[in-house]
Amino acid sequence: MKALFCFLTALLAAVSAPAKLNVVATTPDFGAIAREIGGNEVDVFTMCKPTEDPHFVDAKPSFVVKLNRADALIEGGAELEIGWLPPLVDQARNERIKQSPGRIQCHQGISLLEIPTALDRSKGDLHAAGNPHYTTDPENAKIVAATIANGFAALDSKSASVFKANLEKFNQRLDAKIADWKKALSPYAGKRIVSYHNSWPYFEKRFELKGDLFLEPKPGIPPSPSHLAEVITTMKAENIRIILVEPHVNHRSAELVAGRTDAAVLDFAPYPGGKGVPDDYVGWMDSLVQALAKTLAAKSK
Repeated sequence: MKALFCFLTALLAAVSAPAKLNVVATTPDFGAIAREIGGNEVDVFTMCKPTEDPHFVDAKPSFVVKLNRADALIEGGAELEIGWLPPLVDQARNERIKQSPGRIQCHQGISLLEIPTALDRSKGDLHAAGNPHYTTDPENAKIVAATIANGFAALDSKSASVFKANLEKFNQRLDAKIADWKKALSPYAGKRIVSYHNSWPYFEKRFELKGDLFLEPKPGIPPSPSHLAEVITTMKAENIRIILVEPHVNHRSAELVAGRTDAAVLDFAPYPGGKGVPDDYVGWMDSLVQALAKTLAAKSK
């Protein structure tokens, strides 16, 4: 009888327990922020791996199942996932995630950079809406967090106060760290750095760095020997000694250029999580700032 009573009690608790929001996020930055805002009221699954190129995610059949069962889909928009997400949403046949409030598009409210005046594919893989890598600016992360909190509140009104409180905590923590990050990078304001792909304009603008030199001759186009020779010449002339690369790109070009310019190749994680990188947003951003500040200090001597 005691065993039966325990079983019935556990069953009743399971039945009466409020269901969590089932959330699917496209990339780890949105997934990390969603967990901060949702807390214990959400379950979050992220499709893109931390080390994966967000433009070319391996669209697994299991993603269709996840999307079919989702209460909310969080995406970056601004054409970030245009190459792989739409077919998955169509196959999922889930009306909840096809429009608001279940479809949470995080680019809403963001002042997007680099919006092209005309679409010219000869200039590489341009995004018509602007550069989609906006969460690398922590101020934009606060806008994203508010968008997610509003979306969650619309889907689960009884937990709206929880989402609001979590948003306030996230913003307070972020504000304190932004001040620290600016202080850490302020000695290098105006410093020019090189990156493989144009993933960091928002980060560079926030922290007053200059990042207009790339190993890619055009977005999405692999480095050519002639272009790398031009980059090497510019780096030598201007004493540029930092190259940012992401885990999913081929590092050989960066290492070749670094060998010719006495530059440091800094593996710059584009998302929370992955090898040696915290899986929360603030921890991830802190790791980027501290690694860059340390490398800039070493290469400025």
